[in-house]
Amino acid sequence: MQTTFLANIPSPPQGVWHLGPFPIRAYALCIIVGILLGLWLSKKRYVARGGDPEMVWDAAIILIPAGIIGGRAYHVLTDWKDYFGPGANPIDALKITNGGLGIWGAVFLGSLAVYFWFRHKGVAFAPFADATAPGIILGQAFGRLGNWFNQELYGGPTDLPWALEIYYRVDEYGHFAPLSGHSTGNVLATVHPTFLYELLWNLLICALLILVDKRFHLDRGRVFVLYVAGYTLGRFWIELMRTDAATHIFGWRINSLVAALVFVVAVLIFWRISSRRETTPEVAYSGALETDN
Repeated sequence: MQTTFLANIPSPPQGVWHLGPFPIRAYALCIIVGILLGLWLSKKRYVARGGDPEMVWDAAIILIPAGIIGGRAYHVLTDWKDYFGPGANPIDALKITNGGLGIWGAVFLGSLAVYFWFRHKGVAFAPFADATAPGIILGQAFGRLGNWFNQELYGGPTDLPWALEIYYRVDEYGHFAPLSGHSTGNVLATVHPTFLYELLWNLLICALLILVDKRFHLDRGRVFVLYVAGYTLGRFWIELMRTDAATHIFGWRINSLVAALVFVVAVLIFWRISSRRETTPEVAYSGALETDN
């Protein structure tokens, strides 16, 4: 018999509210707030390194859409059967508010787009990457709350005191609607809150990146590489706890394999990067800035 029911973590009664005909989705709001928190911390750290704060806002204009496109593309490619398999509706691939943004694709395409933008402007990219790494994972942490509202990406059943309650949700007609409906109060299961495990892990890595950078004065992209290594290390074991449907390769969840591979590559890159600290002029400029016409 379960004896810790009252200590469990409740799921939100709903994840979507309607303002007239317009749906207000908690998932999207969490991502937006996460982006704003990440930009705030990134700007603060980049300015402290001698960078131009305006470059942060310029980068955000490029990073956000590129990250969303990359994240969605990764999710759709790795779960293609959900969108292009038998009985699937390909239009659902465009419905990002229903959940499904792969962080791997978001970071890769977003970073690549910003890299080429900085190169075009003649500004060094590595100092910017180092400054923004803690902000990126801080934004990821807050974004995980969107999975809580959506009641998704959780682990197996458990009776631990911090077990997450999954509610039965219905729409206005009484039909089962786990994403858009509201709770009836019936608890379907109590499970591991893997969204919370990743949220806490991300906050820990964020704090460690700031402390390690302050202590050892890391440069030339090493803070960013440490972010990648730290995040993937946590994602590997958290991914193994999840029970949601996922693509498997050789019996392993694809995100676990990607996390393991990226972790190894990040560690190797970290130790190969020069330890020379960049100067303030190098932070701001890697060449002559172009004059806007």
